[in-house]
Amino acid sequence: MLADILFLAGGLVLILVGANMLTDGSGAIARRMGISELVVGLTVVAFGTSAPELAISVISAIKGSGEMAIGNVVGSNIFNICAIIGIVSLIRPMKVDRSVINNEIPVVFISALFVLVLGNLSLLRGGSAMVMTRFQGIFMLGCFIYFMRYTVRKSKESNADVSDEQEQVPVMKTAKAVVFIVAGLAALIGGGEIFVDGASGVARKLGISEAVIALTIVAAGTSLPELAVSITAALKGKPELALGNVIGSNIFNVFLVLGAADAIHPLAFGSIGNVDLLTMTGVSFLFWAFARFFKVNLITRVEGAVLLISYIVYTGWLIINI
Repeated sequence: MLADILFLAGGLVLILVGANMLTDGSGAIARRMGISELVVGLTVVAFGTSAPELAISVISAIKGSGEMAIGNVVGSNIFNICAIIGIVSLIRPMKVDRSVINNEIPVVFISALFVLVLGNLSLLRGGSAMVMTRFQGIFMLGCFIYFMRYTVRKSKESNADVSDEQEQVPVMKTAKAVVFIVAGLAALIGGGEIFVDGASGVARKLGISEAVIALTIVAAGTSLPELAVSITAALKGKPELALGNVIGSNIFNVFLVLGAADAIHPLAFGSIGNVDLLTMTGVSFLFWAFARFFKVNLITRVEGAVLLISYIVYTGWLIINI
């Protein structure tokens, strides 16, 4: 048991270090290519904070653990909305741009609804278990590519020229950036494998399903980059950065992380059921509704508290039903 816990902790450290190195290296290369800071933030940084989920879900898929791969994404997305948006809104109410309400946040809800529908499609066709096919994974990757093209095009239209201040920001040398990228990927892959082995070992020894471990410990652990970035942004008076971080991460998690894992190996949901999928879909809709329909363009402290309480209730339900 101690060895499994050490594997869990050591793997998580490697994953977080790897994600940070990969983000720094990729960001430096992007800036040297003349790409604006805004585009870097919407692409490289979003990918970097989702890299832990990607590493764990892909390795889980390779090892045939669909529960871990899917639970990691579902749990992370619930944590991102309920815990991160909830905590940040309690620190400082979050202003939401109208274009984000109309464009990006609906994609978060649609992506959650997409997983719910795909999860039940096999049952509607007469199957005995919830399974995602490889074709569905490839389709999700196509959705991710389309979303990225849209994001980059929109960013370039709104920020066509890189400011002089941005151009003067020193970046690391190309050789060092390449080393950071390679080392970051190696740490992600190695850390992901160690983490999955540790999580699976803990689950077996405690008699807990991999689904519960993935939805709680693994999901919260892989969401640490998003949590750190978001709280830091809120404390610095920039809650809009936290908002963008969560939105981008949730979309990446479904279309890139789950899509890549499913394309590698068809994923069986196992003990991950409609309660979990409906929770992800429900809080995604609640996130959108709070921004759009109540105090328009603002997520208040009360709404943040509702989201945080929702996460506590959901986690309590998981523990009770172990």
